[in-house]
Amino acid sequence: MAFLDLTNLEKTFGANRVVKDFSLEIAKGEFVSLLGPSGCGKTTVLRMVAGFETPTSGAITIDGQDVTGQRANQRAIGMMFQAYALFPNMTVADNVAFGLKVKGVARPEREARVAEMLDLIGLRELGARFPFQLSGGQQQRVALARALAPSPRVLLLDEPLSALDAKVRVSLRNEIREIQRELGITTIFVTHDQEEAMSISDRIVVMNGGIAEQAGAPFEIYNKPRTRFVANFVGTLNTLPATVEAPEAGQVAVAGQSFTLGRGALTARRGDTVTLALRPEAIRLGRAEGREVVLPATINEVHFLGSVIRVRARVGDGVVALDTFNRPDQPPPPIGSAAEISFAARDVIFLQD
Repeated sequence: MAFLDLTNLEKTFGANRVVKDFSLEIAKGEFVSLLGPSGCGKTTVLRMVAGFETPTSGAITIDGQDVTGQRANQRAIGMMFQAYALFPNMTVADNVAFGLKVKGVARPEREARVAEMLDLIGLRELGARFPFQLSGGQQQRVALARALAPSPRVLLLDEPLSALDAKVRVSLRNEIREIQRELGITTIFVTHDQEEAMSISDRIVVMNGGIAEQAGAPFEIYNKPRTRFVANFVGTLNTLPATVEAPEAGQVAVAGQSFTLGRGALTARRGDTVTLALRPEAIRLGRAEGREVVLPATINEVHFLGSVIRVRARVGDGVVALDTFNRPDQPPPPIGSAAEISFAARDVIFLQD
């Protein structure tokens, strides 16, 4: 049984359906990211779990308890916001202790818990400082400690790293993941950054237009996208138009070359034009072992980037991008020259609308 169960959640604001029939089961201790563009409904889902928004319909269950009608302060949930939301007139220690004080925890126990949390985030020596005396990364660590101090059942993270610079973001996201694993706390992380989601999540839910387009492990989301939106939103993608030749066998033709996809029968009809997709790392310039599909190409662009040469080549009616390693004994192909690209049929992604 799922520890956190979201069942058929809907949320409307007037005539606008922001979240549509959203269901998700999350296991105890699992780290799940809601990934998608701005306005896709991911933060609204988070706010419904937190109790800040009431679902128009649907149910939210935590550890077997229906909390759909409960207020936010009754759900035992910790929340870390995009803005640090620290109390500027309180010290670091007092900020961390705030939730414990509200719960009526006795002072000796409260102080011990604060010390434990500050140790966890590596800021014990800064307990007497005020938020304005801390860096952005340190303030966000304090916000995390404050969210965790009351021992919540679920931790919610609403794009907590977006205001930080790139280097601090990478460091802090790794720290958050380590702390989450250490505590074994069930966590939902909201982000629009695909690299962020893929690097720290057990599972990712890709959202678009208020619905969950696909849920799965990062490896599955990247390598086996089920919809055109997921394929394009997560990672870089090359697309090629293809003509269906034998739908029952999965046979298609690109640039006059026929091959069989590694996915079985197609739902399209003979003669239909379909879209095939390939990740850049699946394509090689020239023929390569294990890549049985070889297509003629014309070199459109060549960018020398040191150890890597980035190439764009026209293949039939499409253009593909690929990277090849720099070899001092082999200069990059000249623009306009004829070439070949190769890939394995098993690496082709068949895009469905």
